[in-house]
Amino acid sequence: MSRKLAREAAFKALFQLDFNFEEVRREACEDSAIETMFDDNPKLTKKDFGYIESSVKGTRARLEEIDAIIAANLKEGWQLNRIMAADRNILRLAVYEMKFVEPALAKNIIINEAVELAKRYGTDDSSKFVNGILESISK
Repeated sequence: MSRKLAREAAFKALFQLDFNFEEVRREACEDSAIETMFDDNPKLTKKDFGYIESSVKGTRARLEEIDAIIAANLKEGWQLNRIMAADRNILRLAVYEMKFVEPALAKNIIINEAVELAKRYGTDDSSKFVNGILESISK
């Protein structure tokens, strides 16, 4: 299993759900987003599926709590809805892994991989922004 590849797929599913989500069809929306990741990447394994499913569903189940943690670490005057969607979902996944996954994952690995996702999917400033927020949260 490539945790890096699975984490990227989980981020993409969360990103997709940020735009195409119906609360009344919560489980179907989440399942569809997760299945799309497997259709798009044949390198993902059944072990990856378990990680992606638990990460996406776990993040979505704790979304209000995760968003509150992120919001509490933003600069004064900033709001969560002002954050670029890619950065917001990278942060959400990383906060979920840092705060709610048992056994706890190494925070430096979570932050490093989140920064790499931000470099790949965000703007020129995304990696610094994601790193700063996650470093603040990890303390």
